[in-house]
Amino acid sequence: MANSKILPGVKRWGVGDLTVTVLNDGWFQGSLDLVTGISKDEAGALQRAGFRTEAPRVTLNAFLVTGPGRKPVMIDTGYGAFGPPTMGRVSEALAVAGVSPDEIETILVTHCHPDHVGGLLAGGKAAYPNAEIVLHSDEAKHWLPDAALAAAPDGAKPYFENARKALAPYAGRMREQSGGEVLPEITAVHLPGHTPGHCGFRIVSGDKSLLVFTDVVHLPAIQFKQPEAGVGFDVDGDQARATRKAILADLAADGTRIAGSHLEFPAVGFVARDGDGYRFVPELWVADEA
Repeated sequence: MANSKILPGVKRWGVGDLTVTVLNDGWFQGSLDLVTGISKDEAGALQRAGFRTEAPRVTLNAFLVTGPGRKPVMIDTGYGAFGPPTMGRVSEALAVAGVSPDEIETILVTHCHPDHVGGLLAGGKAAYPNAEIVLHSDEAKHWLPDAALAAAPDGAKPYFENARKALAPYAGRMREQSGGEVLPEITAVHLPGHTPGHCGFRIVSGDKSLLVFTDVVHLPAIQFKQPEAGVGFDVDGDQARATRKAILADLAADGTRIAGSHLEFPAVGFVARDGDGYRFVPELWVADEA
């Protein structure tokens, strides 16, 4: 059960005629053992330089998209009951945002790790009884077939089992996508490596846009400055690293506003060049513009 002392984190951001609300799910305690591609000493130094504890706390967010004339859309659902007591706050944050689970018409799944799909369940049933699930076809192919579970290494089997468990109540209400427009004003952006069908979602309304780039970065103090750094739960670490380098270079060049599943709440800002690496520049939040 979620820790009742943790208050729900809810912050609204305007994107043209749409509103994107960041729903904080909480955090989990990580360690530098998660970091791949660079030395533990370098990772620790980057954490300290970012005024963070050496053992990182990893933030988690989900997202709600609302606007005139459209039903609410979720991007991911948080850890739910799969996570530690410091997590599982999305349902409470959604209530603070004034939306009930039965109002959600579509849930865009970035990928099937338990911290992104665990919240699909409530008491073993569909937490969002009227929602269609949309996920990349490569993601479905990787996690859901019986043969995939059977072939998975023993240490990875819980990831497969939890993905199947979370999605099972939505059988018959799942739609696979392979990139491009998934809903009006929302386009899927394939960002493979962390998982095979890992996707971001670009939200465009009028001349405003926001890219939810989800798990490109898990550890902001480390991975912006040193994009070589990966995390141990990347399915394909080399591809995840190449994806991260490419998308960070693009974002720094074109000034696209981003939001991240593991960027520290309220999780919206920009990517800027910083020497050989990058830095995250938080967006200014203004109440009457949200």
